[in-house]
Amino acid sequence: MDSLTWRLGAWGGSVSEGRPWWVTLQPRYALQARWNWLLALQVSAATGLGWFAASDGADVLRVPIKGVAVSSNPILPSLVSPVEPPQRILVTGGAGFIGSHLCRRLLAMGHEVLVVDNFYSSTRRNIVDLLGNPGFELMRHDVTFPLYVEVDQIYHLACPASPVFYQRDPVQTTKTCVHGSINMLGLAKRVGARILFASTSEVYGNPSVHPQEESYWGNVNPIGVRSCYDEGKRCAETLAFDYYRQHRLPIKVARIFNTYGPNMLPNDGRVVSNFIVQALRGEPLTVFGDGAQTRSFCYVDDLVDGLIRLMNTPPEVTGPINLGNPGEYTMLELAAKVIEQVGSGGPIEHLPLPSDDPVRRRPNIDLAKDLLRWSPSVSLDEGLLPTVEYFRGIKPHATEAGEVRHPALV
Repeated sequence: MDSLTWRLGAWGGSVSEGRPWWVTLQPRYALQARWNWLLALQVSAATGLGWFAASDGADVLRVPIKGVAVSSNPILPSLVSPVEPPQRILVTGGAGFIGSHLCRRLLAMGHEVLVVDNFYSSTRRNIVDLLGNPGFELMRHDVTFPLYVEVDQIYHLACPASPVFYQRDPVQTTKTCVHGSINMLGLAKRVGARILFASTSEVYGNPSVHPQEESYWGNVNPIGVRSCYDEGKRCAETLAFDYYRQHRLPIKVARIFNTYGPNMLPNDGRVVSNFIVQALRGEPLTVFGDGAQTRSFCYVDDLVDGLIRLMNTPPEVTGPINLGNPGEYTMLELAAKVIEQVGSGGPIEHLPLPSDDPVRRRPNIDLAKDLLRWSPSVSLDEGLLPTVEYFRGIKPHATEAGEVRHPALV
């Protein structure tokens, strides 16, 4: 499967269960994608790397945005009917935690979805059930290489988002943020597509303003261990707005705060997933510092709703717009909630705070309420229920003891 998926991705095809692979090879992509494949080989040879791994002001919207949210989760009701006419939508990082939920919502709305992912910090398990959907295509591709496809909209989510992954190869993380965004912005410019860039609350660093609003410029260490991600995303935002100013490219920038839900990896270093995994194993829950530092946690269905609403705003609405849940919890409060929901778990184990870890984090979502008519509806207690059940189902407590790392408070 891996080899076949890679070959099809390199030549512009996709894998769908129940259909021969040559049926899924799209003629409109094939010629341009072959040039992309050859270009990657030339770059690889020239650099000695060998075979590359496949791995503002805006008008207020006065009416609800049409074609916004169809949820398969019982927490959120189905809000709208499918969109007409359907769009062809590219989702980079679509096999990841957030991307996989976004793909399901877009397919339910009647769109065609092309996922591009190199599976560095994602898994096929998140999207394997979509492979038989005639509106779904999968391409294994690294966004640091150019991509030539024809699409109407681009959700650019591709980037490792937890310290466990983005600190593993910080140079590649910066390249993914910068080169990947240049390639996706260039693609959007060539085909006239609207592009949404998934930025992060990490652009605020360790904030001196609380809660954080979009006008705050942040307090980021430019040479710290988290800088590859923090500054990489800040640079990518700069690129997006320069493309907007210089080329009038229709952009949307979302600053995503802590998000949780099913399809998270059990070993990705996020505090929610690690607390749940440790509780399921009956292990101590590791908390950095005294546990008084705070985060805000948004359930993934709420976030996807916000992303789609932002994408479908008028051109003058560019962002950046905070998307997150303004409910604020200390790490000790979160640990207590997880232990209560799981029904087990050891004592709290305190460890030293990591470098540059933010002390407080909570979004001001006034802009999202005003421009998108959006605010999260799922409480932390409600969202933890399906999240815990998801981890019970994949039995993360049965994995190797050293696989789950201490929770980096992202």
